[in-house]
Amino acid sequence: MSSIIAHIRLTRPANIVTAIADILAGAAISGAVYLLLQEMDVTILKSIGWLVLATIGLYGGGVAFNDVFDAELDRVERPERPIPSGLATVKSAGLMAFLLLLIGVLAAWQVSGFSAFIAISVASLAVLYDAWGKHQNIFGPINMGLCRAGNLLLGMSLIEGAVETYWYIGLIPLLYVSAITMVSRGEVHGKNTTALKAGLVIYGIIVVSIFLLAYMNIENWWESLPFLALLSYFIFPPLIKALKYKEPSLIGRSVKAAVLALIIVNATMAAAFAGWIVGLVILLLLPLSLQLAKGFAVT
Repeated sequence: MSSIIAHIRLTRPANIVTAIADILAGAAISGAVYLLLQEMDVTILKSIGWLVLATIGLYGGGVAFNDVFDAELDRVERPERPIPSGLATVKSAGLMAFLLLLIGVLAAWQVSGFSAFIAISVASLAVLYDAWGKHQNIFGPINMGLCRAGNLLLGMSLIEGAVETYWYIGLIPLLYVSAITMVSRGEVHGKNTTALKAGLVIYGIIVVSIFLLAYMNIENWWESLPFLALLSYFIFPPLIKALKYKEPSLIGRSVKAAVLALIIVNATMAAAFAGWIVGLVILLLLPLSLQLAKGFAVT
């Protein structure tokens, strides 16, 4: 049982919930949620289910591979993790990660060939980051951001032509996750003032960008304001505190808060396109993610 739990830990369950929020936000942006609610189209509901399964596989496999490639480093810096602690092996973790990515691609294929193409792209970007990208100062954060942007586009792929129309919205998770990745590099040793300041600026850009999206796309644009306020409450105070004291533990808390706040980012974008009720439904994933974060590592 301890070995099974260790392998589940490798997939970062709390983070997987945030990836599910990507799919639901993409569905809202594409118009799939509107069609579902207006026409009660069971086909769309099934497709959303397949893409939720796809993102579970893609995210779980991607982060598990991260521990596989970091096994030797973790023996020094994070010996409590499943592989260094001996509860999982590089071989077993690698096999699980591969199977999860395969499940992710096959699940996306049930929706369309285009969805499968996006899933393959996300899987490839995830492995690239794990094996090489994370060690690159500039490309690393962008690489990680592209994974998240691709996941949002995967949700949009429910409706033909939606990705081509709304691809630019993928820049929001790209920038946001790039900022998180930059900030996280000081989690072990601290001393990354430049990255912390850059993260603060990017977070501000994200908040303004989502506000503008709401203002331009829905008549009741103010419906997104409570979501933006909640997002700001989640991400700014921990980062400001980390910037002030520059302690690794505080940086880690800031990263954890920002990762979990991805659900709020998605809920806010969904509200900007489909109204506050849809945003609230996605926001309901946050308590689940927070609960899972108590038992499983986020960073």
